[in-house]
Amino acid sequence: MKTKTSSDRLQYLDWLRGLAAVIMLQGHVFDSFTKPELRGGGPFMLSQFLGGMPPAIFLFLTGITLAFLMDSTERKGLGPVERMMAAFRRSGYLFGLAFAFRLQLWIFGWPKSPWTDLFRVDILNAMGFAIAVMSLMALFRTAERARLSAAVGLGIAFASPLISQIDWSWAPAIARNYVVPDYNFFGFFPWAAYLAFGVSAGSIIRMVPKEATERVMQWAALLGGALIFGCQYVANLPFSVYAQSDFWLNSPAQVLIKQGVTLVLTAFAFLWARYAATGGWSWVRQFGTTSLLVYWVHVELIYGRWLWFLKGSLTVTQTLVAAGAVILLMLAISTAKTKRYRLGSLRPSFGWMFAPKPERVPGD
Repeated sequence: MKTKTSSDRLQYLDWLRGLAAVIMLQGHVFDSFTKPELRGGGPFMLSQFLGGMPPAIFLFLTGITLAFLMDSTERKGLGPVERMMAAFRRSGYLFGLAFAFRLQLWIFGWPKSPWTDLFRVDILNAMGFAIAVMSLMALFRTAERARLSAAVGLGIAFASPLISQIDWSWAPAIARNYVVPDYNFFGFFPWAAYLAFGVSAGSIIRMVPKEATERVMQWAALLGGALIFGCQYVANLPFSVYAQSDFWLNSPAQVLIKQGVTLVLTAFAFLWARYAATGGWSWVRQFGTTSLLVYWVHVELIYGRWLWFLKGSLTVTQTLVAAGAVILLMLAISTAKTKRYRLGSLRPSFGWMFAPKPERVPGD
């Protein structure tokens, strides 16, 4: 009988990452290709509402894997500073990816792309900055980290409206973009809250025994449901403790609602992987194992010059067809990448030339 490895038991995280990638793809296709006069309709609004979830899920999953790294270095006997530096190096890796991503987009868009696009704060930048800050959690033990990271996540969420009220005119634009809530960028407030919650969740996953994981997921679903309904109720109250707050920009209620949805989806992904999956190939999980590749390619394809003739020109039905085609194309590219990596593994002397190790960012 085949023994399940730790990787096998955590396939639900890949499945959740893949689900986020699929939702992201349809959201970006609708955003780029739908006719302007149709953007106020129900289908477009639903698409964009759902499209607001993937960044939160990716950051949450990044936090989980960061917690795994911290716990792993702790079990190896590394000291607090060594653990922190190991986590900090992950931040540098993501910043390198973020700059390479922006550089590629700038080169492909030249000469129309302004040089300032090189420093745009995107999801990879947000991950890198949040990990740099949260690497301090490696100074603590796993049990302490689970509690402290949850508190940090709540602190970031509840401080976001206050950060927006500060006069940041004195700060350089790039500093503001990394910190202050903004519709056009992924600032530390409030987006880093999801990564902090992920570090807490990942620490809990590493602490509980395998046989208790299902009970943990039940509690995750219950907590997620409570956050969704409780924060929705609070958001609809006629008064607020903040002098100024924008629900879709910096509201703690909105952050916690998204976190609640993420927890429910995590529990669902766990149940699906354990009871509904056949154990074979899964097209959703396939997206999750190559999320960086999918993210990188689709942004250039959808927002770059390649499909210029489709931008802002499709009806809802046509956009749905285009979204399906893009998803299938990305699935084909993802599958080809995986097969290429496996081919490389059969060539011990030259495998590094055929396929580098697959990365799972966003969400790794």
